[in-house]
Amino acid sequence: MDTDAQLSERDRSSDPDEGEERSRSARFPRRLRRPVCAARQWLTGGGTLRQAGVLLAVCLVVLLLVSNYLVQPFLIPSGSMENTLQVGDRVLVNKLAYDFGREPRRGDVVVFDGTDSFVHDAPAENPLTALVRKGASAVGLMRPAETDYVKRVVGIGGDRVTCCDKRGRLAVNGVPVIEDYLHPGDEPSQVPFDIVVPEGKLWVMGDHRSDSRDSRDHLGEPGGGTVPVDRVIGRADWIGWPLRRMTSLDRPDAFAHVPGPGHGAHG
Repeated sequence: MDTDAQLSERDRSSDPDEGEERSRSARFPRRLRRPVCAARQWLTGGGTLRQAGVLLAVCLVVLLLVSNYLVQPFLIPSGSMENTLQVGDRVLVNKLAYDFGREPRRGDVVVFDGTDSFVHDAPAENPLTALVRKGASAVGLMRPAETDYVKRVVGIGGDRVTCCDKRGRLAVNGVPVIEDYLHPGDEPSQVPFDIVVPEGKLWVMGDHRSDSRDSRDHLGEPGGGTVPVDRVIGRADWIGWPLRRMTSLDRPDAFAHVPGPGHGAHG
């Protein structure tokens, strides 16, 4: 018996399959190994300063993604919502609030794009300046675009909103609304109005009525001062900054007894 020949055959049978080795290496093409290794060396070999820069860039990308799709900080630029919101407050806007078929409700504080409702001739802006402003405003470091507004929803599609009754109150669908959130000393409106809000639109007003340019100021313009629901960016749910003012923005009870759209509308 040729023992050496048997051992030789046994050794060849125990060798790993050359085709299997080839398939493993093919999973990671050779032409990609070099740039991947170079990138790894660049990330790990640049010292603390480079690693901190990479970490900062990653955090910024994550923050921008969150801001674009989930929650966006919004810098309050004016006093139109005082005392609920004050100049310099950063509110956190919930961009998922009206997804999955949900729509704004009376009393919600919303941020919206006023193009074609509050603003009919959008101001021109340098592209580079617009990019910087968009990035900075997305994290609450700069004021938003001039076409972005924050107001309170007073009427939804089908509502009849009137002001004011004999006691100086605003009414929705014939029911007076006690607006405890108004700026101290303000009246519900110094300008009388009576409007039925079209379907798919919102009637919005600032809490500081004497210092707010809102739906009342655009009654004679296309759209009649109402804002399309699809222009709403999100609902302001929290004040996140400054820390001393950190709180949630709950929907008030002022509209709890208002009947559904159609009641109190023009006959």
